[in-house]
Amino acid sequence: MLLQKWLQEFLDYMRVERGLAQNTLLAYRSDLTHFSDFVKKRRFAVPGGLRDALLAYLLELQRTGLAAATVARRLAALKAFFGFLARVNYLQEDPAGELSSPKLIQRLPRVLTQQDVERLLIAPRCNTPIGLRDRAMLELAYATGVRVSELVGLDMESVNFEAGYVRVFGKGARERIVPLGRIALHCLAEYLERGRPVLVGGYGGKSLFVNRRGERLTRQAFWKMLKGYAKAAGVNKKLSPHTLRHSFATHLLENGADLRVVQELLGHADIGTTQVYTRITRKRLREVYDFSHPRA
Repeated sequence: MLLQKWLQEFLDYMRVERGLAQNTLLAYRSDLTHFSDFVKKRRFAVPGGLRDALLAYLLELQRTGLAAATVARRLAALKAFFGFLARVNYLQEDPAGELSSPKLIQRLPRVLTQQDVERLLIAPRCNTPIGLRDRAMLELAYATGVRVSELVGLDMESVNFEAGYVRVFGKGARERIVPLGRIALHCLAEYLERGRPVLVGGYGGKSLFVNRRGERLTRQAFWKMLKGYAKAAGVNKKLSPHTLRHSFATHLLENGADLRVVQELLGHADIGTTQVYTRITRKRLREVYDFSHPRA
């Protein structure tokens, strides 16, 4: 099918020329394959019927009651795809060129209080290799604000104990250096001394955080582990995979950190992405004022 061939060329371009991360490429593939299957099922002509197919597809997404964020994400993938096809002259004009994304209500990320974080971080019992690993992971996640994919992707050589930092490769393979606090460094050292050697057995490997078989821990495993410790710690809040990342940024800003510094630590290319956390701190200031001021 011609559309499938173009889709693969587009993904190759995004991987090689744009340097997109594997998770981003998988998201593109999923969204565009969904559209391709729709075109095939409805028997739209390619390329002549792509504009009609696109409009019919968007109407179908709206009829199924998908969230605006999901529709916007799929439309963004299609706009990037069709823009590529027009640039390489596979299409005479871009079918999505005049379409605008649906307006989104920007939801504030969920964050934990500093007290919740303290209870969560001390939940793992450090008398087992797994407990040592989990404590080190939670401490490092909160100390650095790294994404879950970045956390599980760390290698042994990523941590510099002498200088006190971790080297992270984020979206688009962009490298950044993030400092580590003394508690996180201590927990990492304990894990590397008494935890990881037991888990890996005779096989060293390069992965920093490993499972019981000595293999690299997955994002899903960390997410399951986080929810388990939150329940054990009595943190009865709805969590997301990035809860500690959001809490890291918010707590830094609440304690006076500069927005540009937080942007650099989080690895955001655009400061606008970081500014969402200032809305959280302003909301918190309002709550404190309303509670504390006698004439509020």
